[in-house]
Amino acid sequence: MPFTPQTLDFLAENKLRNDKQWYQEHKPQFKKNVFEPLAELVTQLAPAMHEIDPMLIAEPKTGKSISRVFRDTRFTKDPSLFREEMWCVFTRDKKAYTSAPGYFFELSPDGFRYGCGYFDAPPKVMDAIRTLVLKQDKSFLAAKQAYEKQDVFTMEGDFYKRVRYPEQPQDMQDWLQRKGISFNHNSKDFHLLFSPELHSTVAQHFRLLAPVYAFFLRARLLLLEETGV
Repeated sequence: MPFTPQTLDFLAENKLRNDKQWYQEHKPQFKKNVFEPLAELVTQLAPAMHEIDPMLIAEPKTGKSISRVFRDTRFTKDPSLFREEMWCVFTRDKKAYTSAPGYFFELSPDGFRYGCGYFDAPPKVMDAIRTLVLKQDKSFLAAKQAYEKQDVFTMEGDFYKRVRYPEQPQDMQDWLQRKGISFNHNSKDFHLLFSPELHSTVAQHFRLLAPVYAFFLRARLLLLEETGV
C-alpha cells in the first residue's frame, strides 16, 4: 500500500499533540497509515539494495531499517516526544561495520527526500575520503563521473571555513572541503509520494549512486587498512 495524505496528517497531528495517551489510542492508525507503507517500501527496495551491496540490511522492522516515531530526548533541550518525520535506512550491520555509509528515504508533512551518504562521518573517515580524492583513486573517479552524469541528486554537507587545499580546482573542492558528505534528492512531489510507482523511481535513482556508495566503502576499507579501526 502506498503512502497517502493520511500518512502525513498523522505525523503532523501526533507531533502537535505530543501526548503518549493520544498516540496509544491512535496506534492502529499509525500502523496502517505510516508503518505499513514504510515497511512495504523497504521490502520493495530490498532487491535493488542487495543488487548494490548484498550486505545492506533491508528489514522492514523498527530498529532495523525503519526509524522509531518516538524521539530520544536524553541529549536535547527539545521536549517533544514524537518526531514528524519517519525514515528507512539501508546500511551494513553497525555491530560489524562501525561508521558505515548507507542509503535512506525520509518523509514528513513538508515533503520527502532520499539519497546516499556518510552521515555523521568521523573525521578519520573524511580524511580517508580526502586521501582517495587527492590520489585520484579509481573509485573516486567513478563516483565523480557518476555524480556529474546525473541530475537527480545534489551533493550536501557543511564546509570548513578555511580552504584546506587552495591549489585544487573548484570541482575538487566540493569533495575536499566538507565535514560530512551526502547526495540527496529533496522533493515536494506528493503525486509521486502517493503513487504505487514510488519504489521503482527511488530504486532507479539509488542505482545511479552505486559508484558513490562503492567509493564510500573504499574509504572505509582504507581506514581499516591504515588503523585497524
